[in-house]
Amino acid sequence: METQDNIFSNEDITVTFEPCKCIHAEKCAKELSEVFRTSVIPWINLDGIETKRIIKQIKKCPSGALQYSTNNKRKVS
Repeated sequence: METQDNIFSNEDITVTFEPCKCIHAEKCAKELSEVFRTSVIPWINLDGIETKRIIKQIKKCPSGALQYSTNNKRKVS
């Protein structure tokens, strides 16, 4: 069964989540639970904290299931 990628955006970035890649290490939810919430839908809340911290956490994703891209040429805050 194929699943759709999940896409979440705020003013600064767009975050994608590929569930088929995820190894469920839960690093994102344990280390930045204000953004990556396991019991709420949508489970990613990009308004939960500043964008720089979100990017830092995404870079720690061991499987690469979480990725991001910047939405504009403005400096990310």
